Amino acid sequence: MTSLLIRNATAILTGLKGAQARSAGSDLRVRDGRIAAIGSLTPEPGERTIDASGCVVYPSWVNTHHHLFQSLLKGDPQGLNSTLTPWLTATPMRLRPLMNEHEFRLAARVGLLELVLSGCGTVADHNYHYYPDMPYDSSSILFEEAAKLGIRFVLCRGGGTLTRLETKDTAPGSRPETLEGYLADMRRLAKLYHDPSPDATQRVVMAPTTPPHSMRPEEMRETAKVARELGLMLHSHLSETVHYHDTVWEKHRMKPIEFCQTIDWVGPDVWFAHLVKLDEDEIALLGRTRTGIAHCPQSNGRLGSGIAPVRALEAAGARISIGVDGAASNEAADMLSETHAAWLMARARGGYEAVAHYRGGKGEGDAASTTVEDVVRWGTAGGAEVLGLSAIGTLEVGQAADFSIFGLDRDPRYFGLHDPAIGPVASGGTADLRYLFVGGKEVVRDGRVPNLDVAELGAQSRAAVKALLSRVG
Repeated sequence: MTSLLIRNATAILTGLKGAQARSAGSDLRVRDGRIAAIGSLTPEPGERTIDASGCVVYPSWVNTHHHLFQSLLKGDPQGLNSTLTPWLTATPMRLRPLMNEHEFRLAARVGLLELVLSGCGTVADHNYHYYPDMPYDSSSILFEEAAKLGIRFVLCRGGGTLTRLETKDTAPGSRPETLEGYLADMRRLAKLYHDPSPDATQRVVMAPTTPPHSMRPEEMRETAKVARELGLMLHSHLSETVHYHDTVWEKHRMKPIEFCQTIDWVGPDVWFAHLVKLDEDEIALLGRTRTGIAHCPQSNGRLGSGIAPVRALEAAGARISIGVDGAASNEAADMLSETHAAWLMARARGGYEAVAHYRGGKGEGDAASTTVEDVVRWGTAGGAEVLGLSAIGTLEVGQAADFSIFGLDRDPRYFGLHDPAIGPVASGGTADLRYLFVGGKEVVRDGRVPNLDVAELGAQSRAAVKALLSRVG
């Protein structure tokens, strides 16, 4: 029986709600990949001990929406200052079809490393890098790269039967799939990789890229039916901008959330990325059906989309999680940057919506009610709930030992903190990640992944970007 004791932590945040958000103890024991005890603990004979003095312990982050292939598409000048729709044409739609197998694998490796170095132990990647007769299996590459790092990986298998390209380009990498081909691959992936266990290291999700754009309504309805037959969850993008409202109204004379209800794409087994532009009745519908959100504040800010109403969604009953989205619309695609932004932007939206008393409003009211503990919960327990991984996301006895140890004693950004527990989220910046454990296994030590040459990876990435751009034409 393997045993590990984390001792003398300055604070332990649990990912739980309210009074349970912080542990009263400073020590945490792990046995055989599970949390065995939290409190004031005495070392046992033969037990590995880590001194966490000057550190705080969080559950490892659960990232519920990413596009790992975009890790080689950061800061593209052609799309940098665009809103969503022109950016899609300028950057991912222009460059994704040109990526080869080596570049795709390299992008996945870069993105996963960026995440783990921020304390992320579970990644849900919305991969839509598919086309007919594709010469390599991008799904298997993602699972392989995640397994090398030792983290949990959820493949949200994107793609679709329609294309959004304004040029209607018929180059091989831009061609849409058939529904039969898409569903056949979903069945293949589910058989190969999907584990329904509450602490699974591999999961598969039905995830056509965007309901209004990627498939016809009857096809979307079929994907929901097949997913539920296979025991898979459902994920997609929705209501990122007002363009979604215009498009759905023009095609179907209804709002995006109402449309998704008509195609069986709402419920506790569904979560959408973004959900920035919602009316009150849509928020109520998402809450009633317990549909989830992957809140992506940095990408939504970068693309000028807005700030999702996460507080209103949670109050209505929707499930809240955090995703970093793709690096091509978020040049800092790590969970620490994302949670810092989520904390600030939720409070900024509350302040923006405040109305003065003399105008019939409630003043500032609860504009600043979003706490660091809320954001930690969204980024850990919230993500685990959205993904259906009930054995991770919180630091409780019996849960899987997925946790991060952040140092606060070597970086002046944390000096002078009256409440050190909030430091990793509130102070922002690069994490001083001393350790990341997933299932009780060490993934990161003192900011490094064993046997991974970061300088070499950087050199390979620069060469890959140069090669990719040489093929643009």
